Amino acid sequence: MAKKFYAIRAGRVPGIYTTWDEAKKQVTGFKGAEYKGFESEEEAEAFMKATSGFSAGEVLLKAAAASETGTIHPTEEIYAFTDGSFNTKTGVYGYGGFLMDHGTKYELTGSGNDPEMASMRNVAGEIEGAMAAVAKAATLHLPEVTIYYDYAGIEKWATGEWKRNKTGTQAYYGFMSRAMQTIKVSFVKVKGHSGVEGNEEADRLAKQVVGIEGQVK
Repeated sequence: MAKKFYAIRAGRVPGIYTTWDEAKKQVTGFKGAEYKGFESEEEAEAFMKATSGFSAGEVLLKAAAASETGTIHPTEEIYAFTDGSFNTKTGVYGYGGFLMDHGTKYELTGSGNDPEMASMRNVAGEIEGAMAAVAKAATLHLPEVTIYYDYAGIEKWATGEWKRNKTGTQAYYGFMSRAMQTIKVSFVKVKGHSGVEGNEEADRLAKQVVGIEGQVK
């Protein structure tokens, strides 16, 4: 496998990293992170130098502005965006999104109307979308996947940080706990309805599948 270089212009510790595991620690959860993967060190260095002429403070301001406008550039080779929605008229919840595997895109959609799950409204779709992404990764025999989400429970219920008071969240925790024994699952939170392209696409698909296309979830 060819060596890759990950250039981080805005992160916890900016610099050039040669493994995604190390680079991810610098950008995951960091608002306004600016980073990109390259095939050569020269390209990575050019990306870093592109901020020349700006002070450290100005770079941070640019990063903060990027977070507000939803700028985000996944550098993982395997990642997914998922979102959920709910139709108050029909009681149908659903999810939309996609999984990217080294440039190949797999669309993810589904819906349901179980009364207990529907009591969680769009959250039911949120958690089912995350499970669908991991299940697809498992079907493809992928070793890892990074899930981009906009609802905090997607990560906090999966990791056990939040208590599970409903059948749906308990089932979600159980599914993720089992899945993460064989697949490395990482989570990255993005701001919903902020222009993040992958999140906006997932939102549109989730609305379509429950029949409220064009409405706010």
